[in-house]
Amino acid sequence: MKTITKECFIAKRVGLLVLLLVMIIVALGLQEVHAEPTITIPRIGFTIDDAENPEQVTTSLQILLLLTVLSLAPSILIMMTAFTRIIIVLSFLRSAIATQQTPPTQVLIGLALFLTFFVMSPIASEINENAIQPYLAEEISDAQAIENAMLPIRDFMFRQTRENDLALFLEMSNSEMPNDLDEISTTVLIPAFIISELKTAFQLGFILFLPFIVLDMVVASTLMSMGMMMLPPAMISLPFKILLFIMVDGWNIVIRSLVTGFN
Repeated sequence: MKTITKECFIAKRVGLLVLLLVMIIVALGLQEVHAEPTITIPRIGFTIDDAENPEQVTTSLQILLLLTVLSLAPSILIMMTAFTRIIIVLSFLRSAIATQQTPPTQVLIGLALFLTFFVMSPIASEINENAIQPYLAEEISDAQAIENAMLPIRDFMFRQTRENDLALFLEMSNSEMPNDLDEISTTVLIPAFIISELKTAFQLGFILFLPFIVLDMVVASTLMSMGMMMLPPAMISLPFKILLFIMVDGWNIVIRSLVTGFN
């Protein structure tokens, strides 16, 4: 009994010593943490206060205009550039060859974007020279910068827009027939340009479909004459379509026709 009591007493003493040692280590660690310089995290806040002078109002309007342009940037890129025609023609081409998801949609969109940048690069350079750089140098006002930027874009859209499409939207907007293209508003020009691009893209898609449809008909007729009713003609014609497209250097012809069509 005395031995057990002695062992319990020793265990309690050892436990107390261990607890004191742990407390000392923790206290030293806290001292070292407090001794190190603290890292401050910046706080980002958004407040709405009353404007004290006209300059603050102008700055707020500029920020609002910038956010509006950024939100409309995808629509501007798709509807006011060469992107619409290019992506539709590439989609028609993939459907005509019947390669399902090859090339993938991401590849077609990326190719259409870079072709759009290539086609629109002269217009972008003109906008930078006549609108962006003078505005950054504070040589022209906001309104003048927007007007200068729209001039090359309007000229590009006018070149690709059919007269009957312009007449359609002029009639629906109850506008008088203008004597000059400068009198046509941008709100009339943009939808006319879009439907003109859709019509042109569908015309090119129809032309792309013709040789592949002929090849499908030849393969189907050959299989029927051989009595192979159960063999799908699309399975046999697909490699011949790909071979035909490679032999005529199809990508070169399609891309050349798309790009030169905007000149």
